[in-house]
Amino acid sequence: MQPPFRKPGQIIRPQRPERPLDYERLSDPILVKRAKDGDRRALAALCERHAGRVERLARHLLGDNEDARDAAQESLAKVCVRLPQFRGEARFSTWLHRLVVNTCRDVAERQRLRRCEELPEDARSAADGDPARAAALAELRAELGASLAGLPGRQAEVLVLKDAFDLTFEEISTLEGMPVGTAKCYAHRARARLRVGLEAVERAV
Repeated sequence: MQPPFRKPGQIIRPQRPERPLDYERLSDPILVKRAKDGDRRALAALCERHAGRVERLARHLLGDNEDARDAAQESLAKVCVRLPQFRGEARFSTWLHRLVVNTCRDVAERQRLRRCEELPEDARSAADGDPARAAALAELRAELGASLAGLPGRQAEVLVLKDAFDLTFEEISTLEGMPVGTAKCYAHRARARLRVGLEAVERAV
């Protein structure tokens, strides 16, 4: 058997075995591209990378751990379904943030309706024996919980980025594509709206 032909001085190096892809080291844009092309491991890595942040955001918006877990799971399920709709016009984290805010708004509304249906039982177990007052408080608390997720979209995004993730207004301005003054205005309006709800609860109690 003749040895393979090679030019004089040519060194033949053995091919290195291909290393397995380290998905944890890939950037979000690369993971998104691979996931949209059908790479299930890239999609799983993307969801795993952002799962903690999604749950923290949901907890901040809803104020209830169980509701937050439900909202976080629902949000990540939506990512798997809606990722093909992500066109890359904003950062993936911004797109995901808006998806979570909208999901929390839906969860809060469902919980508000469910709690309203349970008011008669809550009223019968009122410690002070006043079913009407117990019903009013239960409904008021449900409304307050819904208001956390019911803020206007841009106001909610700015408030959470500022208070939950401790970003500066300059960072929020860059991330959200808005002037610094607008970001400050949105945060002020969102806090004022939540403050009204808190004061209403305190007066009722």
